[in-house]
Amino acid sequence: MMKPFDVIIIFLLVALSFSPMAIFAVQNSQNEGNKIYAVISIDGEEVDRFLLTGNEEHKLITYYPAPGQYNIIEIDGERIRNKEDNSPQQISVKTGWIQSPGETSLNIPHRLLIEIISENPEDTEIDIVS
Repeated sequence: MMKPFDVIIIFLLVALSFSPMAIFAVQNSQNEGNKIYAVISIDGEEVDRFLLTGNEEHKLITYYPAPGQYNIIEIDGERIRNKEDNSPQQISVKTGWIQSPGETSLNIPHRLLIEIISENPEDTEIDIVS
């Protein structure tokens, strides 16, 4: 049998479960004025940088990190993905589209990294409270 205090506790727990969604919504609204870039690095060196904020074009770009290796990168508006490559497990292809600051797509066998960064690096730092 439930007591009135049990109902209050359950209500508070349900309300608190939605707090991460509210926190992320506030953080994303603060980042809307910043320019967002996709940075492509091979072997730790930046190869290309694309402005994603306000981008409306569709591009397919092929990179050859080493002989016999290829990566086809697709940019569609404000998002980017590794569309196709010849790595054994296809992990970065399965990652899919990325578009928010801090997201990455990594192809370890080809040492190709796609990361989304913000114009202001302070906005992409992760704060963890424990």
